[in-house]
Amino acid sequence: MHVQDSHWSSTSAVAHGGGAMGGSLGSAMGAAGNGRADSARTTPLRVDAQRNLEHVLRAAREVFGELGYGAPMEDVARRARVGVGTVYRRFPSKDVLVRRIAEEETSRLTDQARAALGQEDEPWSALSRFLRTSVASGAGRLLPPQVLRVGVADEGSPDEGRVPQQRTQQGAGELRLVPGNSPVLSGDDDAGAAALLEVVGQLVDRARAAGELRPDVSVSDVLLVIATAAPSLPDAAQQAAASARLLDILLEGLRSRPL
Repeated sequence: MHVQDSHWSSTSAVAHGGGAMGGSLGSAMGAAGNGRADSARTTPLRVDAQRNLEHVLRAAREVFGELGYGAPMEDVARRARVGVGTVYRRFPSKDVLVRRIAEEETSRLTDQARAALGQEDEPWSALSRFLRTSVASGAGRLLPPQVLRVGVADEGSPDEGRVPQQRTQQGAGELRLVPGNSPVLSGDDDAGAAALLEVVGQLVDRARAAGELRPDVSVSDVLLVIATAAPSLPDAAQQAAASARLLDILLEGLRSRPL
């Protein structure tokens, strides 16, 4: 009311010959008042939009982790408790949302691998730390399809909408990036995947050179361990226990044995 009174008084002065200065002052104060009113109206909307975005991203991680990247956007919206239109306003297509989630998980895995490589002196400790950290974070359920293509150049296209535990590996080859026509992939995605493969490759090479890793274990095997050792179970405690137990078994399988 104070802002409106000031504006009214200033404009009244102009009407009664208050002069140019009065008119300028009135215009400036009116603009400031309108700006504050606009800010008051838009700030809650920005907060709501940010909250909705966080809900959508969290729901997408959960849904895609449980059902694979083939899960529909409606499932993401239901889990986030927002309308599907809200999801599409932030992500114009499912490919855009999938790319965002896969990008974030690839970056997270790469950071975990670099931390293990830089902070652990023993090669086996570095590799096992990376595996345990990655499995505990659940990132393996959201590995992007392009880092899980094993031998697909000769074996046809895999089911892009599923993570490894939801499809059968049909070939035993070294993991490599294979160009494809999936709209989910982009140059930036391939760059991020290549960075992940490079740093995990260093962990594998160090452990193999130290004689602590079986010589036939490849980078693809390590990434498949991360994916398969992170099951999605309805009970969090059961999931953590199952993941830890399964990873212990898989780690024993990766280690070299004295002849």
